[in-house]
Amino acid sequence: MQIQKILERHYNEFIDSESAVRDFIEHDPIQFPLRYAKQRPKNQADIEIAAFLAATIAWGRRDQIIRSAQRMFTMMEPGPEAYILNRAVPQNRAESVRGSCLHRTFFEDDFEYFCNGFRHCFAKYGTLEKLFASEPSVWQGIQLFREEMAAGNNGLYTTHIANPDANSACKRINMALRWLVRKGPVDMGLWKSIKPSSLYIPLDVHVARNARGIGLLERKSNDKNAVIEITEKLRQFCPEDPVKYDFVLFSIG
Repeated sequence: MQIQKILERHYNEFIDSESAVRDFIEHDPIQFPLRYAKQRPKNQADIEIAAFLAATIAWGRRDQIIRSAQRMFTMMEPGPEAYILNRAVPQNRAESVRGSCLHRTFFEDDFEYFCNGFRHCFAKYGTLEKLFASEPSVWQGIQLFREEMAAGNNGLYTTHIANPDANSACKRINMALRWLVRKGPVDMGLWKSIKPSSLYIPLDVHVARNARGIGLLERKSNDKNAVIEITEKLRQFCPEDPVKYDFVLFSIG
């Protein structure tokens, strides 16, 4: 198929170019979990926490995302796991008190929500990998992650963790999963119990527009059903690793 040839050509050009890969990482929030993977490769918790936090604030201009993430992870030194496990659990504060802004609509109380949720998840499962691997599908894993993060926060949910049962595309969580599961010059391949073949494309407005432009997507809404539509077509091209084309769909157009 012509679409497959176009995708394969652009993908191979990308992964074969050290400068293109280096430039992508330099301007992408994946640089933060990659940093912990290089510094402390045996500390899976640091890498997992960094991946989910960096992905959570990955909306808006990429330079602003990088600056916000840099401030957040500097605050968490000497490392995310130690910071979360050793910090005092904050007292419940008034709902109207949001604290300082860390990135756009992600405030200090949102950050505390994630810290509380991560603490609960690691205490119960040991790793986030085990949490997601306990479910038969990625979508069910995302739903379980959402429920367990709420369980660590007195049953409260946050808008910063998407709900697949509400037909959300879950772009940022799918992106974190791509980072952690796939193995490549950008992605880390840290998780071994989940196969790349089970992943779904991280869908944002830009990727959706490019997918429609080359005939990969007919659905007009950028929702879970659109994610499934694109990914199922990509699986026809590469069943074992359909979301490798995310790099191409992000850049073409």
